[in-house]
Amino acid sequence: MRRTLSFLALALVPLVATAADKPSTRLDPQLEKAAKAAVDKGIAFLQKQQSDNGSYSHHVGLTSMALIAYATSYHHYEEESGSFVGLALNWLTAQQRPDGSISGETTPTYNTALAILAINDLTKTGYRKFVTAGQKYLATGVRDEGEGVEKSDKYFGGMGYDHKGRSDLSNLHFGLEALRDTDYDPDSEIWAKAQLFVSRCQNRSESNDQPWAGDDGGFTYRPGGSSSGNTDSYGAMTFAGLKSLMFTRAKKDDPRVKAAWSWIQKHYGFNDHPGHGTTAYYYYLETAASALHAYGERYVVDARGRKHDWAADLAARLVSLQKPDGSWVNDNVEYWEGNKLLVTARAVIALNHALAAASTPEKK
Repeated sequence: MRRTLSFLALALVPLVATAADKPSTRLDPQLEKAAKAAVDKGIAFLQKQQSDNGSYSHHVGLTSMALIAYATSYHHYEEESGSFVGLALNWLTAQQRPDGSISGETTPTYNTALAILAINDLTKTGYRKFVTAGQKYLATGVRDEGEGVEKSDKYFGGMGYDHKGRSDLSNLHFGLEALRDTDYDPDSEIWAKAQLFVSRCQNRSESNDQPWAGDDGGFTYRPGGSSSGNTDSYGAMTFAGLKSLMFTRAKKDDPRVKAAWSWIQKHYGFNDHPGHGTTAYYYYLETAASALHAYGERYVVDARGRKHDWAADLAARLVSLQKPDGSWVNDNVEYWEGNKLLVTARAVIALNHALAAASTPEKK
């Protein structure tokens, strides 16, 4: 059940290299060594944060993030790897509610998505019932006619923090990733419904029927609303939009995908969060790394025509930001990024994507 590559990367790249393939250019050996050492130090820091009951800070989302960091690392940890995994899984599954959600009192969509990703990645058999129940909770959270939301409503096809509030692209992209990576029904209607919501978050007037839509190709947090101000596109949501389009089966030649990629090329970089500065910086790095890995392109050509190895750039940046105790933290504490456990998990996951992408065979 473990994910060593995202499902999209697996779809784009053969599992076994053929004569038509060539190995990708790996990271510089010194950088690869430094990146793996940073992962190891980060994992050691996370392990020290485990509570006696097996959880991490007694929180479903934080526990799930730590477990995903372990599962996606080059060590490929599993349920049997130690109590830092096994006890956490036992605690996590014990939090499942009758409606299938795995959560505390808040943000059940976000927490359930992360939880079933972690459970699916780390276990082989015996845990499927928790994943299936979590899938059902997420799928029923897609806004549609069943909740009295008509197709003309801008929130149709989206997911929110729970089954009652408004939809947003952040919750949706985690929900879609969780459903895809846990093998939810590919013929379900929710994929097409979700794609409509994703399109309504994009600044592309040709494919977005909302009157506010611009034409830079980037994405906002929700239709008609952006935490970057007005309806401005910004980094994390554009990568979330790119991922979500592909999760819902849009191809690379889809005009919406091409427009998102163009925005990414124009705003390429990891020194800050495009459109947000230092706010939610590590959320941006994690989202960018997972989207770029899933997209399957090792290089990004920026607006000035310069070719960038994103995996190397991201790895070098994260190595430089690690604290002596193995953690990462954002001095800008908005959106929980003053929490070392959360930010360290995000940084390790981002590094894991960079290392995995750098070892993936590329086609000529």
